[in-house]
Amino acid sequence: MFGLAYILFFAVYLAVSIFVIRWAVRHAKKRGKNAWLWGGVSAFIMYNLVFWDWLPTVAAHKYYCSTEAGFWVYKTVDSVEGRESGATEALMKYPDAPSETQYFDGGYGVTHTYTLNSRFHVLDTQQDALYPLSLIRSELSLEDSKTGMVLARFVDFGTGNSIKDFSGMPLKFWLHTGSCNGGDLYKSKFFHFSDEFENMKGGERTQ
Repeated sequence: MFGLAYILFFAVYLAVSIFVIRWAVRHAKKRGKNAWLWGGVSAFIMYNLVFWDWLPTVAAHKYYCSTEAGFWVYKTVDSVEGRESGATEALMKYPDAPSETQYFDGGYGVTHTYTLNSRFHVLDTQQDALYPLSLIRSELSLEDSKTGMVLARFVDFGTGNSIKDFSGMPLKFWLHTGSCNGGDLYKSKFFHFSDEFENMKGGERTQ
């Protein structure tokens, strides 16, 4: 259904654009103006009415992926405070990953908190990075609830709908990019790393 609607929209828009450009050319010729200039300006305007943000979004996505995206480990399981003393033996696991959601920045950002066990949690934050361009910054961070220390972090960028205006399928599907190059691999590494902390000598939760 959506595919058919897009095809119909672009067919109508293309027909309207051709009509506007041809009208501008004829109008310019009648008045002794530069027909190429008027036709080019008309084509530029019709293009940018829909595609104005395509090139800036592609350029911004490439820039932020190359400068800010990646996966970082700051502390491993073996170096967590309290592990040597056996304090982590008392950890309780939460297999259902209870979570809470908090919006910020006027709704242009959201953070989901997932509790792994009685000591560690993951923050999943998504935020419009360059509004009104549809560039979305995603960050996963593994935190020690006891010390507040960030143990690992994964940052990625995608393009699509705004966080505030998200409605499922991007309205401008040609802008949709899931992640940076290598993003899926780094994300997998992050979750594998966080699993080590979730399962770190913690007893299963009792009902």
